[in-house]
Amino acid sequence: MADVMTREQRTKNMKAIRSISKLETIVAKELWKNGIRYRRNSKTLFGKPDISIQKYKIVIFIDSCFWHQCPLHATMPKSNTEFWRKKLERNVERDKEVDEYYLKKGWHIKRVWEHEIKNDLDKVVRELTVFIRNKKL
Repeated sequence: MADVMTREQRTKNMKAIRSISKLETIVAKELWKNGIRYRRNSKTLFGKPDISIQKYKIVIFIDSCFWHQCPLHATMPKSNTEFWRKKLERNVERDKEVDEYYLKKGWHIKRVWEHEIKNDLDKVVRELTVFIRNKKL
């Protein structure tokens, strides 16, 4: 099926997508307020984790329901479906590869869905804080 937008409209839409989401920023600021110090989107770490604490081998990924195909909220675009299916399936495969990489190296990994943050930010921050503090021991 042909794209319903012109090439210029599609380009404008895709340029508006940022690599660092607002949700990542919100979670990161809340962790900082709770005394957690970290690095964001470290290019030296595999998969560029959203939040990382190398000293304690902790990586945290904040996954968008659309881009990472949340089992509860995943949707498939109605146009250009074959392209999107391949792209989104590859994202899920890459997430598994990243998880395996860190687990094999003895790192502690945590993934948080976008909808969890939107539903209860305080709960997510509490859980992440406990997760991080437990791994520091």
